[in-house]
Amino acid sequence: MADQIKVAIDIGTTKICVLVAKQVGTDFEVLGMGKYPSEGLEKGVVVNIAKAINSIKAAVKEAEIVSGQQIESAAVGISGSHINSINSNGVVPVNKTGKIKQTDIYNVLEAARAVPIAEGQQILHVLPQSYAIDGLGNIQDPLGMHGVRLEVQAHIITGSVASVQNIISCCEAVGIKVTDVILEQLASAAAVLNQDERQLGVAVLDIGGGTSDFAIYQHNSIMHTRVLPVAGNHFTHDIAVGLQTTLSEAERVKHMYGLASSICTNGDNNNNHGNSNNFSFEVLDIQGQDLQAIQQAFLTSIVEPRAEELVLLVLKEIETYKLRKFMTTGLVLTGGGSLLAGLPELATKILQVPVRLGAPRTEIVLSENLSNPIYATGYGLLIHLFKAQSKSNLNLVDGPTAVRVFYRMRTWVSDLF
Repeated sequence: MADQIKVAIDIGTTKICVLVAKQVGTDFEVLGMGKYPSEGLEKGVVVNIAKAINSIKAAVKEAEIVSGQQIESAAVGISGSHINSINSNGVVPVNKTGKIKQTDIYNVLEAARAVPIAEGQQILHVLPQSYAIDGLGNIQDPLGMHGVRLEVQAHIITGSVASVQNIISCCEAVGIKVTDVILEQLASAAAVLNQDERQLGVAVLDIGGGTSDFAIYQHNSIMHTRVLPVAGNHFTHDIAVGLQTTLSEAERVKHMYGLASSICTNGDNNNNHGNSNNFSFEVLDIQGQDLQAIQQAFLTSIVEPRAEELVLLVLKEIETYKLRKFMTTGLVLTGGGSLLAGLPELATKILQVPVRLGAPRTEIVLSENLSNPIYATGYGLLIHLFKAQSKSNLNLVDGPTAVRVFYRMRTWVSDLF
């Protein structure tokens, strides 16, 4: 493919989204998009390779038709229950000159990597949060400074080698060479956060289909990450069970009439009928034949407990790890699940912080239909591809594909911001 053409593939639990874009000066323009329902994945992990391959193939084909480009390589976003993180610190003596060099920074980050990790996991990246020199902390860049002892506080992200390899194998089976693998929560944040939020402190909750990705940023550094087990598909399942209807009908009802909280039934929200407890609508039964009348209030009573569960998981994470001090500008909701009406209001009430919806920022040339939280990850992947300066080339690393990808992943995270 021409150097100015880049492709990003967001492989989610509910959808596969392929974006094709080209360089336009220092920005980029989206040429086309392909989207197809995701099959063969659960909570971001491949559980049926054949179905996953078919879904990726269909999305790629549509993107090729719309963009007029043949897709041969792409960057792929990954997330899921196999992603874990821990905080660590490293300490090393400064070289004999007493002036901190790049090698000292590398050595202290390597020292921070010396932590036990679960079997089958591999360190994807060590993300520096802050440095200290001879006990003096809160240093963002120690290069060129003088001291005797260099310390670092770091956030370490790990992932399953097998899970990443399965994603790569699915893409290769479609004829797509994986040039980069990017953590989706970081890509989403790159798409929806502004510079001030990342500097002052902000939390991001990317609500996908199978999992929700939670992350905290401050001083342009990642302070905390966590994959939460509640997401959009759980709401759909609850509605299907509660209304005795099909999953597809439950998904439709969720988007059209769903409310995250009863506090929104008497106020404005994204739902056209959310201002009336007495409003009713028709839903197909489980056989998909007969219609049944459902009260808005009854649907809300099904959705609200699950919405509260998700927000309370966030609250628990904030309180357990004392993260509130990093959330100066509040919480940004993104991803398809964030479109549930009333969710920002519910999160504001429970968390007691400002909450807003985050859609891809449009300072770069962007197709109008992509200005939606659903496409935050895919757009963030493109931001990385066009704006991050690569520090290594995947093809220069020897070994199996997954090993080469993990090597590459250690170089791109600091480029995103």
